[in-house]
Amino acid sequence: MSIKLALATDLRVGGFTPLTSVDFPGHLAAVVFCQGCPWRCGYCHNPELLDATAPTAMDWDAVLAFLRRRQGLLDGVVFSGGEPTLQTALPAALDFVRVLGFATAVHTGGMYPARLAAVLPRLDWVGLDIKGPWARYDAITGAPGSAVRVQESLRSVLASGVAHECRTTWHPGLFGLAELLALAEELVAQGVRHWVLQMCRVAGAAPVALAPQYLERLSAGFGTFALRNADG
Repeated sequence: MSIKLALATDLRVGGFTPLTSVDFPGHLAAVVFCQGCPWRCGYCHNPELLDATAPTAMDWDAVLAFLRRRQGLLDGVVFSGGEPTLQTALPAALDFVRVLGFATAVHTGGMYPARLAAVLPRLDWVGLDIKGPWARYDAITGAPGSAVRVQESLRSVLASGVAHECRTTWHPGLFGLAELLALAEELVAQGVRHWVLQMCRVAGAAPVALAPQYLERLSAGFGTFALRNADG
């Protein structure tokens, strides 16, 4: 890897949210959306960020200038996407943010386990997407072998001690309720204690509701469980 590839100024910023209270639990934060993602999940809510070669929305220096003006007002910075670990500039960008006094968080699909492991010491929180049962991963992501990568990322996050949550977007069209229940049990068995189930809302279709008995089974064994809506 060349020195240039490690520069924070090489971070390709596809979008920026100046204030959020929901993307980094317990923190008022800004969100840096990183351009590019190798997966093609059908329900992706940021499709404009998929193409890694697309024009960027702003440069990293502009992000830093904003953050300097918000020192003492914001608590943290979230790197989301797209897929932030796609970019080799992420470690340097995290270092800059931490020097400014901000807590750091990453939203990731876990497709680059070695890169995720390398930045875990720089993070205060991780949101790790678990797309579905391992056997369904290739169909959901459009990327062969993706499940093995995410399993490795999950093990790294659980072993790191970094605060985190796992979240799964679900609709019966993706995989069945029985598979969802089995996934919940497997995550508990692997040591996951914080899980968010995001109900995928498909345009033009009635929202899917889960009966209380299923929600009880899905939440069993987790320290915290939350049900959210996700636009599809």
